[in-house]
Amino acid sequence: MILRNISSIQGFSSDEWALFSETGKYTAALSDDGNLQNNKSYNPFLSYAYLSALEDSGCVGEATGWVPCHLRLETQQGRLLAAAPAYLKSHSQGEYVFDHGWAEAFERAGGQYYPKLQLGIPFTPATGARLLTTDTPATQRALLSSAIAQFTDHNQLSSAHVTFAEMADIQALTEAGFLHRKDQQFHFKNNGFQDYNDFLEELISRKRKALKRERREALSNGISIDWLTGKDLTEDIWDKFYAFYMDTGSRKWGRPYLNREFYSLIGERMGDDIVLIMAKRDGRYIAGAINFIGGDRLFGRHWGCIEDHPFLHFEVCYHQAIDYAIAHKLSVVEAGAQGEHKLARGYEPVTTHSAHYISHSGFRDAVAQYLRRETREVDMNNSYYAEHSPFRKFHQPD
Repeated sequence: MILRNISSIQGFSSDEWALFSETGKYTAALSDDGNLQNNKSYNPFLSYAYLSALEDSGCVGEATGWVPCHLRLETQQGRLLAAAPAYLKSHSQGEYVFDHGWAEAFERAGGQYYPKLQLGIPFTPATGARLLTTDTPATQRALLSSAIAQFTDHNQLSSAHVTFAEMADIQALTEAGFLHRKDQQFHFKNNGFQDYNDFLEELISRKRKALKRERREALSNGISIDWLTGKDLTEDIWDKFYAFYMDTGSRKWGRPYLNREFYSLIGERMGDDIVLIMAKRDGRYIAGAINFIGGDRLFGRHWGCIEDHPFLHFEVCYHQAIDYAIAHKLSVVEAGAQGEHKLARGYEPVTTHSAHYISHSGFRDAVAQYLRRETREVDMNNSYYAEHSPFRKFHQPD
């Protein structure tokens, strides 16, 4: 086997990348009616279109401190076996799994924390496969996990971080010596609802009434909502949405991660996988949220506005996402990182997972002790949120 590091996603052909089951919208088999069959495991952030748009727009690269270093496991004859989207990082921004404290501690002790290896999707706190395999998944995950650890040591990197990973990846990585870390998000789960009112019936009475009132008030100033996708995503629409994104990004992060060109590229390359939920008042758009459509789930990402209205954020980001998921028979809405306020709006606590390889044995022991304490806190929080669930029936957190 050979592990190669590739400086661009273009180091893979689009046909090669399509060998990974999570990267394409459709399965190889046709449905009963002869049409293309949807791939339930499809993750839009793992698509060739999304990863290439990040690179081609300059959102990742040396200038941003996210240098593509994708890993390719192949046979001696060059046949692709497995891969992992990866980046060499000179900082810890845009990851949503925070290790700033680790970096400071290691450097106070005389170590050099950066560059580090980051495996995941830049600026995207959404769970997905991180160890992509073509066949015999368990075997190839094990080989790739071991190869990543060796790559980290060989290149004298302080660490490798695999974030928002699925449990099959976590198992392979921990068996290869990675440390397991837990965190928490809130996801909506579609229990076969026919409409939003069907969902409300699962809530306790006072929560149901509160959400009905909240939705009425959000639209009370003559605001209407549009769902825009595919050909609706014109350059004019992207201009408007980008103004919303810049407003929020500038206030939250100081410097927004994504540039205007990125939105044009994803609109062109994967517009059918995107829905913009846009709020309009007096004939102009005043707020919006971007969502990505996976095989069986909706991924909420950025929101912004140019007018402030009570509860509009909750309507555009959370309630409308539930409406869309129910209407399109999607099983889950992932509404991004953190946010206890999502619980009251029908989003349930879910544990997210990452894995971390620490090269220095002494530092690894210190991080392991920290993670044991942090894991207890995450588990306690999950139990607390479950006890304060708005649902009439107890839902066990994942």
